[in-house]
Formats: sequence, C-alpha cells, structure tokens
Amino acid sequence: MAKDNKTNAMRKLDSLKVPYKEHYYSDAVAGVEVANALGENVEQVFKTLVTVGKSGNHYVFLVPVAEELDLKKAAAAVGEKSVAMVKSKELLPLTGYIHGGCSPVGMKKLFRTTIHESAQNFDTIFCSGGKIGFQIQLSLDDLAKVIPFSLADLVRNQQA
Repeated sequence: MAKDNKTNAMRKLDSLKVPYKEHYYSDAVAGVEVANALGENVEQVFKTLVTVGKSGNHYVFLVPVAEELDLKKAAAAVGEKSVAMVKSKELLPLTGYIHGGCSPVGMKKLFRTTIHESAQNFDTIFCSGGKIGFQIQLSLDDLAKVIPFSLADLVRNQQA
C-alpha cells in the first residue's frame, strides 16, 4: 500500500510497530453498512464517538456499530454528571478527524477513552482507520499499546 494512502491512525500504529490489518470499503456510511461491506460481525465493528462532559473535558467512547451510546452510562464510566455528543463541526478541530472517519488512534490530543465491555469477547475489533472507507482491525492488547482505555457497559439496553 502506498505511503500516501496511510491515515494518521495507521502512521501512529506503524511508528509504534503495533500490528493491525487494514480494511477498505466503499458505498457504506452507517456503521452497520460498514460491517456488512466488510463482511464482518456487527458486534465486532466499533464506532468512535466523541463527547464533552459537564466539566468541559472531552471523552472518547467506542461502541458496537449497531448499538447506541447510553449517555448516562457513559457519564458514570468517566465520573461525570453528564456527557453530550460533540457537534460535528467541532470534531475536526478537536480530533483532526471528520464525522464518519474518526479513529480513536492518532487524534490531535489523547482523550480518556472507554470501550464497550463486549470488545473483550473478540480476539480483534474493527474501528475507523481515520478516514471514511478505512477500517483497522487489531486486538485490545495491541490497541492498549497506543491509547490507554478502560472497559465499561456503555450501550442502551434493548427493550424486549
């Protein structure tokens, strides 16, 4: 793969010699479509969500693409009274990434990151590679070499 096709996230992983697999897709925007385009389990493909707490601190959450972030659980996981999603227009200056291409790896700043606990059920997980159409696949152990994170229950409970 040509060097100029590398994203910030991939360059960061390469510089730290962290193993990962690159995956590319087209014609998919929503997370479930991305999982389907890759032919992967929707529970194993995670979306990256950036929030701001009542304190003004920013937090990153990764949840399976078919799930919704429970803002109350997210706030509790980081010890905030409440958290809200960052507005799309604030994402690029804050993280260096655009909506739909936001990777937890290689952001402008390192934000406290929490991943939904279901990630530990898989040998590897998929997350954005830092650009729409790019996904990276790596183990939680390898991800931990790049960004510190914790695991917590972060998704809305589905009503039966």
